Amino acid sequence: MTLIPPTAPTLTRRAILAGAGAGVLAGCAGRIARPAPVAMPVDPQATAPPDLVDLAWLDPRLRLDIRYATPANFMGRVLYPLARAVAQRPVAAALAQVQTRAEAAGYGLLIFDAYRPWRITRAMWDQTPPDKREFVADPATGSRHNRGCSIDLSLHRAGVEVAMPSPYDDFTPAAYRSNTAAPAEALAASRMLEGWMVAEGFVPLPNEWWHYDWADWRRYPIMDVPLEEVTAG
Repeated sequence: MTLIPPTAPTLTRRAILAGAGAGVLAGCAGRIARPAPVAMPVDPQATAPPDLVDLAWLDPRLRLDIRYATPANFMGRVLYPLARAVAQRPVAAALAQVQTRAEAAGYGLLIFDAYRPWRITRAMWDQTPPDKREFVADPATGSRHNRGCSIDLSLHRAGVEVAMPSPYDDFTPAAYRSNTAAPAEALAASRMLEGWMVAEGFVPLPNEWWHYDWADWRRYPIMDVPLEEVTAG
């Protein structure tokens, strides 16, 4: 596959939240009332015991590009104390099967994000202007990332990230799975990844080509265990 760079700049979530350079996040502190404390939600349907596992430990073939461990994310600052991806064990095992499928076609998986402690979801919400909160998860209900059941990922070929319909963390229609305006090879790569993920029990999110939820996500509780405290295996 020939890698095709984007033909025109697209607005990432960071650019949208920043008001296209207006510094909304930096300047909103004095204009937005301090949010009321929010307690971590408890889902009574989540009866499966948590069993988080380090993805790189489980399958060293997986490549990581954890943007939230760097300032190169929509918040513009480091959110994770280390570049690590963890998920519930069945999720991780299924992801290893997807990696095997990708390898057979000459590709590999590139992981952007997986389990996200609830406190990070709350920080994202608290520091996002109210009129932009459609782009972040509400901590009052929690995120499927908080359950260790969501994976943000793409494909690479020989270590080079494959062109997709939009950049990661782009929240314009270019990132929607219904988008057909992207280059044909980018659309084909996205559909190929989707087919492999669905075959192993993942459900694609309609408006983010990179986001997949484990089909049984509801069985697992919302968690706030720090990434650095999760044991490898």
